[in-house]
Amino acid sequence: MQVFNVQGMTCGHCAKAVTRAVQEQDAAAQVEIDLAGKQVRVQSAALAAEQILAAIREEGYQAEVA
Repeated sequence: MQVFNVQGMTCGHCAKAVTRAVQEQDAAAQVEIDLAGKQVRVQSAALAAEQILAAIREEGYQAEVA
């Protein structure tokens, strides 16, 4: 499980956008969003941390490895 700190997520739409962005790169990825904690947890056998960060950043969010 990879954990990322993501700034700017405030609602369910944000969570869906981030989830969709990651799953577009790996449809089998499991994505858990913690809006209050500003964290995204991703379980993916196919994606490296940098690929996940790039996908989240393309959605317009600031992200870094936790």
